[in-house]
Amino acid sequence: MNSGFMLYFSEMKDPRVERTKHHLLGDIMFITIAAVLSGAETWNAIEDYGLAKKDWLKGILELPNGIPSHDTFNRLFATIDADEFESVFLKWIKSIQTQTKGEVISLDGKTMRGTRINGSKYATHIVSAWADKNELILGQIKVDEKSNEITAIPKLLDVLLLKGTTITIDAMGCQKKIARKIVSKGANYILSVKENQGELFDDIKDSFKVIKPSEYHQYTDFGHGRIEERKCSVITDLGLVENASKWKNLESIVRMERTRFFKATGKEQTETSYYISTLNNANEISNGIRKHWGIENKVHWILDVAFNEDYSRKRIGNVAKNFTNINRIAINMLRSDDKKASMVRKRLAAGWDNDYMLKLLKI
Repeated sequence: MNSGFMLYFSEMKDPRVERTKHHLLGDIMFITIAAVLSGAETWNAIEDYGLAKKDWLKGILELPNGIPSHDTFNRLFATIDADEFESVFLKWIKSIQTQTKGEVISLDGKTMRGTRINGSKYATHIVSAWADKNELILGQIKVDEKSNEITAIPKLLDVLLLKGTTITIDAMGCQKKIARKIVSKGANYILSVKENQGELFDDIKDSFKVIKPSEYHQYTDFGHGRIEERKCSVITDLGLVENASKWKNLESIVRMERTRFFKATGKEQTETSYYISTLNNANEISNGIRKHWGIENKVHWILDVAFNEDYSRKRIGNVAKNFTNINRIAINMLRSDDKKASMVRKRLAAGWDNDYMLKLLKI
């Protein structure tokens, strides 16, 4: 099976010793991804999918010893090298990605709460990169147990194609080293600033008290039972930002004001956020900030609601990291398909319709 995504995943090293290889690595990978595309969330469900589709799978795969058991799936993904799996994932993404100048790529972290072992404070935390125009997860990296996103983000930036794009990151990623890394990759940045950058945060707020914005962009959004007005104000005079020169290619400081009116209750909410950017156009910056929310709505929310990732209790070996890769492979395949349907309906269709499954897998 050397077509579509399998062309890339067939290159992976099989971690099993020869005498235990009762099933081909490619067969196991194919069944796993097909099952997850169809809605499977556990190893038992993946085995059930294989058994239900056995006759169809026989026409595609070799299956020398039938359908693997759920224990076989579990053991294999617990031992597959997570870094190698991630590397193959990135190669596959680069093969289907169309680089778009000015595309907004958002980096954000997500904790898989179900992976927290009793008595431990640590749960698997993944930082993902989401390309808004391509609607693809470009890559992800697991945050080390004794580390945080500040050390993980530069590693993810290193392996991504970023030239001509705009990178958005929340306040955890507002670091001088990360700003330099983004610029070195030929990209612009919009970084959220909060109290974790105390001096910078205060300088930005003080600037907006005494300096008139060079320009602003305002727009209104209707939907979900509310009216939301957003005003993005940009200052390019950095005279009150004490260490402005230490932020690579810094061009502007930004204030985003949001006012939400809820129709059902008549209540109003206001929120103000601050940013720094290598850009100076209010419309462009405002668009980038709005696009950053896409990683929450189109990735994290989907993983929680459609894939139930928060309830996953896969903890053994590399299982948690490897299964997040599988989920993100599935999301990319479903997102890239032009079928007009929700993620849940597409997954149901993939399970019911073998031709649609082959279309998703590009086989």
